[in-house]
Amino acid sequence: MSRVEVLSDAQWSRIEPMMPSSEGRRGRPWRDHRQVVEGIIYRYRTGVAWRDLPGSFGPWQTVWERHQAFSRDGTWDRIHAQLIAEADAAGEVDWTVSVDATINRAHQHATTLSRQERPAGLTGG
Repeated sequence: MSRVEVLSDAQWSRIEPMMPSSEGRRGRPWRDHRQVVEGIIYRYRTGVAWRDLPGSFGPWQTVWERHQAFSRDGTWDRIHAQLIAEADAAGEVDWTVSVDATINRAHQHATTLSRQERPAGLTGG
C-alpha cells in the first residue's frame, strides 16, 4: 500500500457498486468517488486534520462534505452491512465475543453527589 493509494483495485471493485450516483442531483456532478473515499480512509488511517489532507485527494472540503453526506444518508452503514454480510456468507467472520465482567468503583470524590445526598451504600471511603 502506498502512502496515498489506499484501496486496491479489488477492494474498490467491491465498494464501487454500492456508492450513490449523482444522477438527478442538483448542482455539479460529484468528483470521482474513489479519490474522495481514499481521502476519507487516509484521514482516518493517519489521524491528520481534514485541512491537512494531501492535495491528491482533491479539496479537503469536498472530502469532508462527502463524508458528512454519506454519514447522514446511511451510505456508510449500507456499505458496512453489505461487506459484513458477504464476509459472513463466506465464513470469514468470527462472531466470538469476549465480555469482561470487571467492576471498577469510582472514588468518593469522583461523584457529584454531596455526602448527604448519597445512598447508604456509597457513604464509605
